[in-house]
Amino acid sequence: MRVVDYRLNAIVDASLLDVAPLAELAACAARTGATLIQYRDKTASTRLMVERAVSIGRAIAGTGVPFVINDRVDVALAANADGVHLGAEDMEPETARHILGADAIIGVTVKSLPDADRAGRAPVNYACIGGVFETLSKVNPDPPVGIEGFRALRRRIYQLNPRLPVGAIAGITEDRINNVIASGADGVAAISALFRMPDAAAAVSAFRKRIDESLRESV
Repeated sequence: MRVVDYRLNAIVDASLLDVAPLAELAACAARTGATLIQYRDKTASTRLMVERAVSIGRAIAGTGVPFVINDRVDVALAANADGVHLGAEDMEPETARHILGADAIIGVTVKSLPDADRAGRAPVNYACIGGVFETLSKVNPDPPVGIEGFRALRRRIYQLNPRLPVGAIAGITEDRINNVIASGADGVAAISALFRMPDAAAAVSAFRKRIDESLRESV
């Protein structure tokens, strides 16, 4: 199965359209330290999502950074993306794997122990635990799991699949990176802390530097 470098998952969410075109943001992140780009859009039509996804794919072509679509296997296929990120209510990873093939990247969100059990046994390339902290980037009815909750879910996934990369999402700021990585994260996902900063390129670069430093310290 394809190995995913999950150190920095830069999520280009449709809510960022007031900042800049999503393709422009994705290209900026891919060139300054992101190791994965994820396009998330909860409101656009399928046609518009495909158009945006194709634009993002073209913008990051040649960077070597893979690109996944949040939730939508159909959009991932239509836009020739590298894969898909699935939430708890989305398509089962096994079904997505059958549709997308062995080389596709499939990631899953983990919010609970049952989610962790599924992630540890499923044919996926990475898991992302969260929300770890409160965030304004997404309406989330579930309370944050916190650092202790993150550690517990991370341990469970490790017991089932010790090689699976696991990230942390929601409320991850630069000063929280060291703590989440010390708690077992292989990397982090972020939106506002990257793209709503005065200088997105500098923010992505600073995140990546802090992640790499924290990973070295945790060895």
